[in-house]
Amino acid sequence: MSDQDESGRTGGWGHGEGQRSGEAVPIGEGLLAAVAELGRIVLSEVTLEEVFARIAEVARNTVAGADEVSVTMIRGERANTSAATSSFARRLDERQYAESSGPCLRAAQTGETFLIAAMTTETRWPKYTAQAAADGALSSLSVALPVHGDPIGAINLYARRRDAFDEHDQQVAEHFAGYAAVAVTNAALYAATAHLAGQMKQAMASRAVIEQAKGIIMGERRCTEDQAFARLAKLSQDTNRKLRDVAAALVEQATPPMTIEDRPRSGNGRTKK
Repeated sequence: MSDQDESGRTGGWGHGEGQRSGEAVPIGEGLLAAVAELGRIVLSEVTLEEVFARIAEVARNTVAGADEVSVTMIRGERANTSAATSSFARRLDERQYAESSGPCLRAAQTGETFLIAAMTTETRWPKYTAQAAADGALSSLSVALPVHGDPIGAINLYARRRDAFDEHDQQVAEHFAGYAAVAVTNAALYAATAHLAGQMKQAMASRAVIEQAKGIIMGERRCTEDQAFARLAKLSQDTNRKLRDVAAALVEQATPPMTIEDRPRSGNGRTKK
């Protein structure tokens, strides 16, 4: 009797949170190097897309049987390939998205690991596996990306030969996916925080220039703050321009050009050039 059950998992491990029963899996030097590589990602220097690309590349270099790798992410009801080491891997993902079925989607949705030892004899997804085999993919391994016990996507490893992945490869892939999920979560959190900080900075700058423009209008028209703002809003509406842009133009027009006398002087009394 084969040690692979009908779900594509090898018996005794491969469940939702990456937990496995039985003996602990030894972490080899390759996996340690992969984890170290993920740890060297500097979030302030890379985009979220670049993090996904790094994960795919490191996975290909870590799991011995993998020829190409992709990363599937689930957002609501929609799946998409966030990174792929080749168009070959991306095309295999997209075939599954088109059918709304396949091992990468099942792994991303259920948190389980799905192995296809041979595309030509696989019966669970006959249309997809026939197309994949015709494309040159003869085996695959899809492992979930778990965050707090819930899958957010999957790492998909594709091979151009049958039986490319053994039990050790599956264990390495699952361990790696756990670390990769942490990297994705941290990168997404950093990107969201950086975006919010940028929005707040822009909002503060906009508010400052609008306050300046209101002060100019109040001084020129001898009106209240509310009346000055209403004037700005009307100018924005009439010219079909953003309120901040109208305010910035008004402030620029009201600021006199710097003369020679206005320029800062050096310690010897001479005007700096």
